Amino acid sequence: MDHHSELDALGLLCPLPVLKARKRLEPLAVGQVLRVVADDPAAIVDMPHFCSEAGHALIHQDLSGPLIFYIEKR
Repeated sequence: MDHHSELDALGLLCPLPVLKARKRLEPLAVGQVLRVVADDPAAIVDMPHFCSEAGHALIHQDLSGPLIFYIEKR
C-alpha cells in the first residue's frame, strides 16, 4: 500500500506508538498516509482509538505479524 511517511514503533510500549504517530502526522498534508509498524499488543486497540479521537482515517491494518497500520491524515 502506498504511503508518504513511515514510523517504526517496534519495541515501543503504550503510549509511545500513538504519541510518535501523532507527532509524525503533524507535518503531513491532509490526505497523506502514514504507515506505522508496531509490536505492542495494545496498539491493536490504541491506534483505532487514536484515529477516531483525532479525526484521522485508519484505512488499513494488518494484524497477522508485526502490526501494520495505515493512517490517512484528515
